[in-house]
Amino acid sequence: QVQLVESGGGLVQPGGSLRLSCAASGIIFSNYHMGWYRQAPGKQRELVAVISATGMSIHAESVKGRFTISRDNAEKKVYLQMNSLKVEDTAVYYCLGRRETDYWGQGTQVTVSS
Repeated sequence: QVQLVESGGGLVQPGGSLRLSCAASGIIFSNYHMGWYRQAPGKQRELVAVISATGMSIHAESVKGRFTISRDNAEKKVYLQMNSLKVEDTAVYYCLGRRETDYWGQGTQVTVSS
């Protein structure tokens, strides 16, 4: 059974930092492209960042220079380091594992508010 479990969300003030983690099980993690998406209330789910099985990464323009995606194949985890957080980063953040099939985590809430 495939499971992606996110953690690390929470409430943070503008300008603060959070590190999200996604732990994978049930897949050959090193073969999968991994990503982070987010969905704010009333909005569509959007790409935040993806990292390929070979370690190449892409970040959305809205988070470039502030967020960094990384992966640890030995630990079967993907991370999202989020710095200089803004109110508009508030959303539920979802982990994605992709190969022939997409697998999603249950999401973790990130709230940026003073």
